[in-house]
Amino acid sequence: MADSGGPEAAQLSSNDPKGELGDVIPEEARSLLRKMEISVAEAEKRTGKNAVNMLETYTVYLIETRRVDSSAENQNFSPDSLWRRYSEFELLRNYLLVTYPFVIVPPLPEKRAEFVWHKLSADNMDPDFVERRRIGLENFLLRVASHPILSNDKIFYDFLTEENGWKEEVMETGFQPKADSRLKALNATFRVKNPDKRFTELKHYSDELQSVTSQLLRVRARVADRLYGVYKVHGNYGRVFSEWSAIEREMGDGLQSAGHHMDAYAASIDDILEEEENYADQLKEYLFYAEALKAVCRKHELLQYELETAAQDLMSKKQQREELASGTVRTFSLKGMTSKLFGQETPEQREAKMRVLEEQIQEGEELLQEKKTECDEYVRNAWSDMERFTVQKDRDLREAMISYAVMQISMCKKGIQVWTNAKECFSKM
Repeated sequence: MADSGGPEAAQLSSNDPKGELGDVIPEEARSLLRKMEISVAEAEKRTGKNAVNMLETYTVYLIETRRVDSSAENQNFSPDSLWRRYSEFELLRNYLLVTYPFVIVPPLPEKRAEFVWHKLSADNMDPDFVERRRIGLENFLLRVASHPILSNDKIFYDFLTEENGWKEEVMETGFQPKADSRLKALNATFRVKNPDKRFTELKHYSDELQSVTSQLLRVRARVADRLYGVYKVHGNYGRVFSEWSAIEREMGDGLQSAGHHMDAYAASIDDILEEEENYADQLKEYLFYAEALKAVCRKHELLQYELETAAQDLMSKKQQREELASGTVRTFSLKGMTSKLFGQETPEQREAKMRVLEEQIQEGEELLQEKKTECDEYVRNAWSDMERFTVQKDRDLREAMISYAVMQISMCKKGIQVWTNAKECFSKM
């Protein structure tokens, strides 16, 4: 096993929710990929007992890592390898979401297939689906390992290199209580009085991104179904030409050759659509990225709500101080009604209350400043990561669309070639 302390950059604290890592880690050390090769080499089906002592079948994935070191003594460094279940990848991502709420954390590949054309299996144990998920899990690790902040998290490093004790290490961070507290953010949006326009627009954009990618994936699945039918129907041409060739003396060879071209064309669609699923998976990644964007927005809404609540509480305390000093109550309250019924408080009582209020006001001002600093820092860090994400998204989707178009062009050219060959066969009859 590799050294559990991790690379030099990973020695820094993994609990860095305010983003100081981005300021202290030199640029050349920020990415773990500069020091380590990471791959999910294979998947394996296993059977074991679950938490309720019942047999279950599950899939594990082999993570291999190799140090990147040009020094002569490390040229023969052997790779580390360990097996992880999908649920462990989920635990890692949930930990990263809680620990770095301002980061657009890369999504995991889907646990069960969605938006698939009907001839493709949606079974999460299907070998083709497991293979695509293996590729997706490797992509997730590479995304995290290339991130300037996430890549330096010690627990992420241990996930890659430590066979045992990794889950216990996550739990020791207090991850679960923090994860539970994130639920508060779900309702904060309905109570924020002055939402940040930038995050409101970002949330709207994430909704639109999720909507258009979902529609695109559904259209692609429908096109794939129709394309499958067109290709397979060409197999009927092959069968008919073959049958026809049996009763023709002069035209028989040409018809049979044309039939062979049609059969080969019909059989090629399975590999074509399997390859097309890889492009669909690239779109699905950004479908799931939309949820990561929303998570960043929800956390800001929670911080904004806490800031507004602190400001409101401080204003209320200052008003109480003013009313106590002047002896007049501006708003209806139970205390004001009690004073009218049973008499005013003594000077000593008012002085004691004033001291308590002064202390509360001082604490409130400190809390307000703390919340304001936290909110400002969150906005700065989140927007910095948003700029990084935008560059990545534009590059990835542009390349995926171009590759998809090239594949479609190639597929059409093959269809033209098949009919060109058939034409030559007919010409020789």
